[in-house]
Amino acid sequence: MQKSTPSVTLAAVAAIVGVHALTAGPALAQTWPSKPVRMIVPFPPGGSTDIFGRLMADALSRQLAVQVVVDNRGGAGGNIGAALAARAPADGYTISMFTVAQSIAPSVMKLDFDPAKDFTPITLIARLPSILLVHPSLPVRSVKELVAFMKKRPGALNYASTGPGTSPHMLMEMFLLMSGTKATHIAYKGASPAMVDQLGGMVEMGFTTGIGPSLDAARSGRLRAIAVSTAERYAALPDVPTVEEGGVKGFDGSSWQGLVAPANLPKDILARLNGEAVKYILSPEGRERIAQQGGNPGGNSSEAFGQFIQAEIARWAKVAKAANVRTN
Repeated sequence: MQKSTPSVTLAAVAAIVGVHALTAGPALAQTWPSKPVRMIVPFPPGGSTDIFGRLMADALSRQLAVQVVVDNRGGAGGNIGAALAARAPADGYTISMFTVAQSIAPSVMKLDFDPAKDFTPITLIARLPSILLVHPSLPVRSVKELVAFMKKRPGALNYASTGPGTSPHMLMEMFLLMSGTKATHIAYKGASPAMVDQLGGMVEMGFTTGIGPSLDAARSGRLRAIAVSTAERYAALPDVPTVEEGGVKGFDGSSWQGLVAPANLPKDILARLNGEAVKYILSPEGRERIAQQGGNPGGNSSEAFGQFIQAEIARWAKVAKAANVRTN
């Protein structure tokens, strides 16, 4: 008996292989995530970025049904961790917190990554106002009175920051430029030593974040809160006006926390990450947890967050150039 021969032709085999090649990518992407996801937090544990990072890691772990593991990589104002995230594979298994520090950095220091090009924006998590605090010994109770006092005594007052090129430093430089005043910068190695000296009256003023010790100091009267940095008032201090309300027109500056991945993240993975993150940020639980940390919820599209980052980079570049701020 003659054996039957396979009827599949070489052309058919080629067609099958071609179809498989076309569909393999989406099929693999549909299996994401199949293992734990690493979230790089480019600051040490305990700070604002770490708090928001762990908040999002917990939410995404529940929603993605895989563990999102926080990996703290602090140093160089957040830029060591950011560089690590930029070099990671764009496969959805590495995401990173991204802050105002990364939008300031290219204008004040040399970097081995590009904040505008080396990341895929996922979403803005929250915006956080800073509080303009003055020591009670200073005879001013408003931005208008502070500006008038400073114009009579150019450079006489000291202001604290958490280091050259940091958000508190750049916010005050923007304030000085826009109000036409001068003051002396006193840089500290972190928020705690800056707060200690401000409470002690060694420095008369400074912008600080609106959570933790600074908020407690403002509420207790140990420091006087005369303005918040954002365009809107801060819910935790509803009686404190904005800087713009105090007479510095157009002033709007805030800290912010966002989520990014390495550049060229596959679109379907980006859509999933953005959808899950936004769902939590805008949920009742997410809004409440973000508000507890002094923030206003974000939850925008990847495209909108990318535009926001570009605008922040441009904003701080102008401030850095005008104030001649350079850290290296």
